[in-house]
Amino acid sequence: MPERLKGKIALITGAAGGIGADMAALFAEEGASIVIADILAEKGEAVAAGIQSAGGSATSIPADVSRSDDVDRLFAEAGQVYGGLDILVNNAIAVDADKTIVDLDEPTWDKFIDVCLKGPFLCARRALPMMKARGGGSVIWMSSVNALFGVSETAYTAAKGGLISMARLVAAEYGEWNIRSNVICPGTIGTEHCLDYWNRFPAGFQKILDMYPLGRIGTPREVSNLALFLASAESSFVTGGVYLVDGGLLAGRKFEVS
Repeated sequence: MPERLKGKIALITGAAGGIGADMAALFAEEGASIVIADILAEKGEAVAAGIQSAGGSATSIPADVSRSDDVDRLFAEAGQVYGGLDILVNNAIAVDADKTIVDLDEPTWDKFIDVCLKGPFLCARRALPMMKARGGGSVIWMSSVNALFGVSETAYTAAKGGLISMARLVAAEYGEWNIRSNVICPGTIGTEHCLDYWNRFPAGFQKILDMYPLGRIGTPREVSNLALFLASAESSFVTGGVYLVDGGLLAGRKFEVS
């Protein structure tokens, strides 16, 4: 089977671990050259080295996506290394702030909005002209089921909801240049960070499992497979979409009277 991303250049933020690292490996397997963008420099280098050792092309460029100067440098260096950009995955997140509106302090709110909403804006602002120069591209915005129903994590939820609106706007405004823009909303995914957390709360984890019609959480590869489709020519008439990878979580639950 031909490589689905042969000759493409992909920049993935938050790619030093979790879903981002898995996407980077899969995209590289499918022929893309990968820019690993993450604030965790050593882990980013390790992901890039793993791709290179498997025969792929990857470079790691440390960056804090919440800082415009870092983002400007990131895209300038990516352009110098690979000469352009075809795919952007806005995946970087801030974590660990499960608070209600009343309990959430302003600095924590700012942190989440800066990383999860301003960061993707800053990255898209630099990526879109590069894609236009190459005749098109694909922007993939990693949102969450949190954006579609109330479930906690106030600032994270608000930022992920904002991503959907921004992604649809990009789809409407940049479609004439063959640039597609789509959103993925994962449910609970078994990344290392997620599993480390829930291993400390087995009773709570069982409650999470009970919420999913499929009776389990997802894997990073199950998210990456959808991202690969959205990045490839197979989705050439797909833009402005919001896609769930949630094991049926938002579909509802089976209801039994007895």
